[in-house]
Amino acid sequence: MKTDFDIVVSGGGVAGLTAAALFGSAGFRVLCVDPAPPITERDADGADLRSTAFLQPSVQVLERAGVWHGLNAHATPLQTMRIIDADETGPRKTRDFDASDISELPFGWNLPNWLIRRELVARLEALDTVTFRPGVKSETMLARSALAKLRLSSGESVTAKLVIAADGRGSGLRDGANISVKTQRYGQKALAFAVTHDLPHNNISTEIHRTGGPFTLVPLPDYEGKPSSAIVWMEDGATAQALYALDEQDFNTAMTERSAHVMGALRLASRRTIWPIISQIAERFSARRLALVAEAAHVVPPIGAQGLNMSLADLQTLLDLAAMHDLGGSAMLDAYDRARRTQVRLRVAGIDLLNRTSQSDMDWLREMRSWGIGVLHDATPIRKTVMQMGLGLKS
Repeated sequence: MKTDFDIVVSGGGVAGLTAAALFGSAGFRVLCVDPAPPITERDADGADLRSTAFLQPSVQVLERAGVWHGLNAHATPLQTMRIIDADETGPRKTRDFDASDISELPFGWNLPNWLIRRELVARLEALDTVTFRPGVKSETMLARSALAKLRLSSGESVTAKLVIAADGRGSGLRDGANISVKTQRYGQKALAFAVTHDLPHNNISTEIHRTGGPFTLVPLPDYEGKPSSAIVWMEDGATAQALYALDEQDFNTAMTERSAHVMGALRLASRRTIWPIISQIAERFSARRLALVAEAAHVVPPIGAQGLNMSLADLQTLLDLAAMHDLGGSAMLDAYDRARRTQVRLRVAGIDLLNRTSQSDMDWLREMRSWGIGVLHDATPIRKTVMQMGLGLKS
């Protein structure tokens, strides 16, 4: 294997694979490493059963990475975002936010994460500029003024002008650069899985807010001839763990009740996964020859399709700056930190507030939540502004 690269991407999740495809498509010589080979089949052990709604600006990034044409055929458009304020008796207030208010295009397009990985890996294999090494980890990094030297778990050493840390919320590269993080724990966990249901979703993404956290149904293509959605169900940790342990029939009953029956009866169509909910932001998004992206830089609860879309905005910013500055130099990385950290802080704070409001069982907060949904929807200028901000069209 050659040992000198323009860029080393540490991390082979969706963000890391996208980074490799994006910079490789732009002509940079890229090495991408990850200790775990990507799982690219729906029913394989360890498959990521979450889904990602790529909002309009993110699709532009995927087009530049040369992967959108492979994803588009499998994507489900999201024309309407429906927010429901509910209690134990059912919906109390429902408001629809339609993409036609601000655009001729849908808000975004939803795809399962395992399939996104499959298409990204195929793109990397087609790029002569990219070397992908699954099963290999970046262990240490020594940054100099002109380049960085990385020691890999294979025993090899490589050099690069820029290292992109896409190695997750526990980023080893971030820790090695002595960059601290601020973490907020909510005592929540999220269940992620796919379902089939009686009623068609009509390309409507539905977020149902009730004490404990939101319950979100995001449209997927039909599965075995039935309407299908991906679900992220957030609850207090003990409740989520108890739900995870239910047998399938009882789980179907519980999730149908929690969904306020908006899609009729829900039936589990995949295995369940569970993970803790936190928000987290790095003190800095860069160090010498190092850029933090995605969960190495920021983590948010899965509300409003913000997480991975924020990550792709990181990559877009890096690529744009690479055309203006010396690759991996201090001017480029300082500009990246300034451009992204302020925007991300605002979004993390907003999502934190939304999650706390949804999680709370205090009556006055529930009433404020219901009132706020109405205000955001019913005042047309506010509604349009909020939708544009959600897409990242306004900061």
